[in-house]
Amino acid sequence: MRTTHAAIAPLTLAALLLSASPHPFAVDRAVAVTFDDLPATPAGAVASDVESLEALTRRLLTAVREHRIPAVGFVNERQLFVAGERPADADRRTGLLRMWLDAGLEIGNHTYSHPDLNTVPLERFQADVLRGEAVTRPLMAAAGQRLRYFRHPFLHVGAALESRRAFEAFLATHGYTVAPVTMDNDEFVYAAAYADALRAGDSAAAAGIAEDYVRYMVEVFSFFEEVSRRTIGREIPQVLLLHANSLNADRFGAIAEALVRRGYRFVPLAAALEDPAYRLPDTFVGAPSNSWFNHWEITAGRSPVPTPRPSGWIGAR
Repeated sequence: MRTTHAAIAPLTLAALLLSASPHPFAVDRAVAVTFDDLPATPAGAVASDVESLEALTRRLLTAVREHRIPAVGFVNERQLFVAGERPADADRRTGLLRMWLDAGLEIGNHTYSHPDLNTVPLERFQADVLRGEAVTRPLMAAAGQRLRYFRHPFLHVGAALESRRAFEAFLATHGYTVAPVTMDNDEFVYAAAYADALRAGDSAAAAGIAEDYVRYMVEVFSFFEEVSRRTIGREIPQVLLLHANSLNADRFGAIAEALVRRGYRFVPLAAALEDPAYRLPDTFVGAPSNSWFNHWEITAGRSPVPTPRPSGWIGAR
């Protein structure tokens, strides 16, 4: 069927008005932004020497500050101590965490060595949690803050409900609140490919990966907005999981701008967790443990919620 110019003109005008509006979405949206694997994910950092990580951290924090985001970064303290380095290098690596605190942000515990609660004995896992606060807790105290958030590695909360509840009791005893995730994603696949391309000197490939990363994350936002409406009946304050890596150091600003265009406000993690959705029944154990929407759906006896997949060519690199 042919379409006349008169018929499409109103639609074109509406589209222009929509694209011109800074908040074209009617719903009030909020998101808490979190970054895992501080100081930086090894596979996602182009280089792991202290100077390179300082530059990476500065770029990432610049984007976070420019958008006034009250982000939380989750630390693996094992990365602060590298075999063969001098004590001064360890101090500089610790200084990467101070950069987060000096920016007015918060850091949390992501364990010392990133073990898997689904497979590691509970006692050993708990010991790794305590080892993972040896540097972070004093840093937080010196900044006038309290270490209060824990993020599960791999988002694995335990293979059995008994061990999950026992670990949650352990966390409560040590003053921790679990930091859930609703907007899970495969950003780490893009980050590894991006770092590989830059190490190989292929700036054109890196640019293509970064461009598709932003497209993919917009797909992730849209997907979990719909999941929230379907499972909760409304859009709840989301918790976004990203990682400290070279890709986000270079492109997080574009991710933040995409969220703003979708009508999001950036809120502290504590504010997001005040929503009653985060107190829904949750007996999830095992895998796949991605978004907490998956927890709530499986607890309610419904189908699991998948994580959107990246473009096939990204993982095939």
